Amino acid sequence: MGGRRSAGLLLYRRVPDGVEVLLGHMGGPYWARQDTGAWTVPKGEYGEGEDAWHAARREFREELGLAPPEGRVRELGEVRQSGGKTVTAWAVEAGLDPAAVVPGTFTMEWPRGSGRTREFPELDRVAWWPPGRARALLVVAQRAFVERLVAGLAEEEGVTGV
Repeated sequence: MGGRRSAGLLLYRRVPDGVEVLLGHMGGPYWARQDTGAWTVPKGEYGEGEDAWHAARREFREELGLAPPEGRVRELGEVRQSGGKTVTAWAVEAGLDPAAVVPGTFTMEWPRGSGRTREFPELDRVAWWPPGRARALLVVAQRAFVERLVAGLAEEEGVTGV
């Protein structure tokens, strides 16, 4: 109970107005008509004794179908989501074309109680967002990752675009 852990990579890129971050919209029927709070850092669960950094890279590949990018890495720490899951994230400065994403899938009974199973993408779309918009779209606890990234960049390099 409360022991589930996920790890993920928050990609960021520099744009003329500051920075943008790459988020994924959660796939499946529950999230289909939602926008606010339905976006996430590409991430996934990992087991006891598994290295979080390696899990974050593996999950990036599973969720987006692309190799995790190489680039400058920034630790963003942990957050605890409302359901009790602890998420650890790193920011990586890298470009990525959302059109190149080939999302992983999951299977669930749908409609619920029908006895039929359907396959859904883990993330049904990915997009680059400026920090202010990203914070509005993200799962509430994960908003801290964007705030930490922007604060670190501003402190270190004078980047704006918050």
